[in-house]
Amino acid sequence: MKGSSKGSIEGTVDPAFRGISKSQTGFFVWRVERLQLVPVPKDQQGVFYDGDSYIVYAASEYGQHVGPGTKPKEVHGKMEIHIHFWLGQCTSQDESAVAAFKTVELDDFLGGTPVQHREVRGNESPRFRSYFKQQGIRIMLGGVESGLKTINNNVEPRLFRVKGRRCPLLTQMPGVAWEYFNSGDVFIIDTKDVVFVWSGRSANSMEKLQAAKVATQFKDERNALSIVFVDDGKENELTLPEQTLLGYYLELSPLAKRVMSDKHEDDAKAENGTRSSLKLYRCSDADGIYKVVEMKTGNLEQTDLVSNDSYIIDNGPYHIWVWVGKNASSKERVEAMRNAHGFLKKKNYPSNCGVTRVVDGGEPVEFKVLFVTWQEDDRLLLSARPPAKNGSVNAVKHVPLKIDASVLHSDLKLAAQEQLLDDGTGSLQVWKIGANSLVETNNKNKHILHSAESYIIKYSYKHNDSESSIVYNWKGEDKIEPDRTSLAKLTMNQEPSLASAPVQVRTVQGKEPPHFLAAFRGKLIVLQGEHDDKMPKELLLQVRGNNIYNTNTVQVPMQLSSLNSNFVFILKTEESSFMWCGKGSTGDEREMAKNVAKGICDGELAVLYEGLEKPEFWKYINNEGVYANARSKKMSSKLTSIRLFHCSNASGYFKVEETMNFSQSDLIGEDVMILDAFHTIFIWIGLKANKEEKSKAMEFASEYLDTDPCKRSPDIPVVQIIQGHEPPIFTGFFPSWDTNFWKKGKTFDDIRRELDEQKPVLQVDLIVAENVPNFDDCQKYPLSVLREKDPEKLPSGVDYQHKEIYLSAADFSSVFGMKYSQFTELPKWKQGSLKKNVGLF
Repeated sequence: MKGSSKGSIEGTVDPAFRGISKSQTGFFVWRVERLQLVPVPKDQQGVFYDGDSYIVYAASEYGQHVGPGTKPKEVHGKMEIHIHFWLGQCTSQDESAVAAFKTVELDDFLGGTPVQHREVRGNESPRFRSYFKQQGIRIMLGGVESGLKTINNNVEPRLFRVKGRRCPLLTQMPGVAWEYFNSGDVFIIDTKDVVFVWSGRSANSMEKLQAAKVATQFKDERNALSIVFVDDGKENELTLPEQTLLGYYLELSPLAKRVMSDKHEDDAKAENGTRSSLKLYRCSDADGIYKVVEMKTGNLEQTDLVSNDSYIIDNGPYHIWVWVGKNASSKERVEAMRNAHGFLKKKNYPSNCGVTRVVDGGEPVEFKVLFVTWQEDDRLLLSARPPAKNGSVNAVKHVPLKIDASVLHSDLKLAAQEQLLDDGTGSLQVWKIGANSLVETNNKNKHILHSAESYIIKYSYKHNDSESSIVYNWKGEDKIEPDRTSLAKLTMNQEPSLASAPVQVRTVQGKEPPHFLAAFRGKLIVLQGEHDDKMPKELLLQVRGNNIYNTNTVQVPMQLSSLNSNFVFILKTEESSFMWCGKGSTGDEREMAKNVAKGICDGELAVLYEGLEKPEFWKYINNEGVYANARSKKMSSKLTSIRLFHCSNASGYFKVEETMNFSQSDLIGEDVMILDAFHTIFIWIGLKANKEEKSKAMEFASEYLDTDPCKRSPDIPVVQIIQGHEPPIFTGFFPSWDTNFWKKGKTFDDIRRELDEQKPVLQVDLIVAENVPNFDDCQKYPLSVLREKDPEKLPSGVDYQHKEIYLSAADFSSVFGMKYSQFTELPKWKQGSLKKNVGLF
């Protein structure tokens, strides 16, 4: 039965899809032309017309990325398939309907498992942008119909705005006029023979660099003579020929530029906090009527999704997700996207709000991270699981008991996965943060911290034969501080040499990362209360961990309820010392407890096993309560995907933008970046980042966690890194790492200097000649017909960019007050101004 159904589907599928192999990687783009799908050639993939609709198909191995030029490859494991239908802002309803319908048809052909995305021009998802990371995305005016009307081979001047520090996004503006410029962006004026690159006063250097690269592409595509760089406000400093050429397209007087905006366009329209708002709705047609019922607000668990139903996850105007259960009805599966669009309209969300449909069992990473927990196939886990909490399960023993430091230094991926710098053989210094100063602790007791204090810990180690160090800001669970970033600020004020350390870590009691615990060689002890150089005469310690990388020891009340069958405890008194071993403890855990006891206990250590205790042991333990004596279940796993974000507050509120398929080249010196490894947040500070963003880096990390939809603990470790000093626990998350990368790359100034040196001497008379149809040879129409704004509704054969040439000679003189021959002698900007005044622009 299934076989015949499949054959029927393949027999009726659009011919455009028949080249797709269901078991191979692939990347295809189709454009809707006259309500039919037409393949976009590979050299044109990444160019989108604002008046059209497109479908983009991307199939890869799970967790991998594809793009234009990807060669088909057989996949034997799990595949990840994404289908995007992209809608231009000026696309027709018929074309957008065809794109949506054909997406469903392709989805059905592939078994209903792909992830479907609705993309709207100007608000493309990070995944969509990542496909075109190398060549960028170009958004062109018009569409297939208006393109067919351009019959004269004319090369019209075009104005493009360049945005995007990593993947350049070029948007063609309606015309070459100052009103479409602003001082915060970079613009390219692409003419027949010269490509002008105009940089706004406050444009960032990476967008300038991207514009220079794109200008070189344009020059090659047009076979243009030259690239001319223009700085905002310095137009009159160009050479006389360059001024003449630019002045042909734009009036260069300061008065003319007053229409230009001072600020760059900010694409983020949502208010602060949008990322953090989540609502779950259940969708069902069980009783024959399709209903959407709100089920939950706030933290979401994977168990909230039941395979018999479909759900909508509402992330406000930021994104709408539709999840379709395996056992949902075929109607729910097919109509999921349509229902999401109806939901979007009902909520009055903006039309460019992202919409994605995912299927039970085929969820992409960006969906899974919305949930507090997600049980994942072990093969798909990308890194270590988060550490177990006190009283939970036996810690997952994924870290080798013995690991060579040289292995970590040569295998960056292992160092990042295990979050280890070395084998803990470096040197350690510890300071207590006092009211007005830092006080270095006694060397003998430097492995002992107190829960009501904050400490600065500096660990020095060797990496690749050079000295490196990492500074930790550790806060005890009973220490009260006004905010999570105050510790770092205190350090900055009290000890500049520590504050200037290129790698700093904020961590709190119970959330210490493996590299922190390794620095103490598994002997870290946290005592209750404020700092005291003397150890209490009597105390009970719980030891958690099975090697030096995950072991810490905490003081607990000396009472029965403190014991737990899953752990080892040390009881120290003036007369005796005991090690109590719960039934659920392991040999490795007992060895680590002995290691701790050696440092604090004098004399013989009596080892006791649960149920075989000596009476002497119980006389020190208060008999209050009962203790946990059942073996704990193993902890559930959480997909720990690695994600990179650019963060900024330049627009007045905290904003993050994800970069998918990231590499070292995405770490740009002007930026502050967040690498989210789930169990740890890394904040990377570029050397050229602005002072305010540098000073607020730790605040960025806190705000990022506050606005995280999956609501992780705000106390997970935060590692702050200065560009050029990246430790292996960070670099190992990147596909490759080159310590000389930033020394080798060319800056915008380098490229500009090279291109300026190649510039020929320009001849004005070569530039201004244009290939415009002969005025007398054109068919004539009345002014009312030519004022039509929609190019597709103009008479056949009319060049919508030169509508004035289709006026009769008498009408032309009447409308413009001059002859056509006089009009052609005017500068381009003046012609445009006159055409705008009479409704022909």
